[in-house]
Amino acid sequence: MEGSSLYAEHLKEQQRRADRALELGGYDSLLIASGSLRYHFLDDNPFAFKPSPLFRSWLPQVTSSDCWIAYRPGQAPTLIYHQPADYWHQTPQDPQGEWTDHFQVVVSRRREDAAKLLSDNLGRCAILGPEIAAVEGLHPDNPEAVLSVLHYHRAKKTGFELEQMRGANRLAARAHRAAEAAFRAGESEWGIHLRYMAAAGQGETELPYGNIIALNEHAAVLHYQVQDRAVPPAHRSFLIDAGADQLGYAADITRSYASEDGPYAELISAVEEVELALVAMATADQDYAQIHLAAHQLLAEKLRELEIIQIDAEEAVASGVSRTFFPHGVGHLIGLQVHDVGGFQGDESGKQPIAKPDGHPYLRLTRRLQPDYVVTIEPGVYFIPMLLDELRAGPHAGAVNWERVESLLPYGGVRIEDDVRVTDAAPENLSRNAFAEVV
Repeated sequence: MEGSSLYAEHLKEQQRRADRALELGGYDSLLIASGSLRYHFLDDNPFAFKPSPLFRSWLPQVTSSDCWIAYRPGQAPTLIYHQPADYWHQTPQDPQGEWTDHFQVVVSRRREDAAKLLSDNLGRCAILGPEIAAVEGLHPDNPEAVLSVLHYHRAKKTGFELEQMRGANRLAARAHRAAEAAFRAGESEWGIHLRYMAAAGQGETELPYGNIIALNEHAAVLHYQVQDRAVPPAHRSFLIDAGADQLGYAADITRSYASEDGPYAELISAVEEVELALVAMATADQDYAQIHLAAHQLLAEKLRELEIIQIDAEEAVASGVSRTFFPHGVGHLIGLQVHDVGGFQGDESGKQPIAKPDGHPYLRLTRRLQPDYVVTIEPGVYFIPMLLDELRAGPHAGAVNWERVESLLPYGGVRIEDDVRVTDAAPENLSRNAFAEVV
């Protein structure tokens, strides 16, 4: 199934999910706002606009602010398409594309006109979107009963969504290749960042999240947000966590590189071996929290093999020593959002959350995996001075080979991450497949 038929089936699935949400919530119809521009304080310069993911789940091709989707079960959806008369800015182009065959399109010139352009035949209506989208007569109320159904089912990707995510991974893989080359050529973090964007063909506001471009000890900062303009005296290590966007769907890939053979390169190989073993676990009906716990066990075994710790893996996990070196969760749902919603829902009601394992507060996903879920798998080992100082001052200081740790501190850390589709058989590794296609 290709092209328009993929989108048509995707839209039918959104309608089925909406029908279910409205039924359980006790509503007759659904309104979804794309959102409105937000402005800097005391300024008329807006922040970059991205439509609500609830809106883009229906219309990924429309990226304009102040649009509304109206849907009533059994009827074709309506789009209030905001196309202002404006000579200060580029206005959205006339509605075009395959989606127009499936929507009744009504053009609005002023955002305030949205309510009067809608049919009066909406009945009891659930209104979804950010509060800033509100206009007279249309105020988002975001009923939890409706949102819970939509969030829960969004984990399962349609064929159309999977195609966009494969494409986003191809864009990101090509850009990762360019970034590695820039690292090998001795460029600064800023220079590597520019090379990445050029290869992806996407600017900072188009990427799904801010690139993490970390040289040397900066790789120990989990969400490192700076791109240093200065070229460092030495290029020892490089951690890049960067993605790409295709029609609103995200790729999220991390790679780590060593400038030369040695202990850090060995650590990269060890983490990659663990990552691939965890990817293989991402099968239907697998408890994702168990993948996270397995990551701690496998990483602790590697830490012991590499003589970074001096206790066995089981003790390292039980004592919490492994959390010093791997303090974050092993991954998350991904799709229209990088950290997609619904990660803890036990069912579509949202009333049965699945708790995180004790001692693991940063895990973002605890559900059992099902076919066509897409998740990230991203184990890592880091040398974070703050956490190491806490460990050194505590009762388990003797568990660590501090001389080995000190030698690795200038390298920061290692993270390897792929986007993985769950199937009834072997997982589909969207990221590795993309790298294989863009050699």
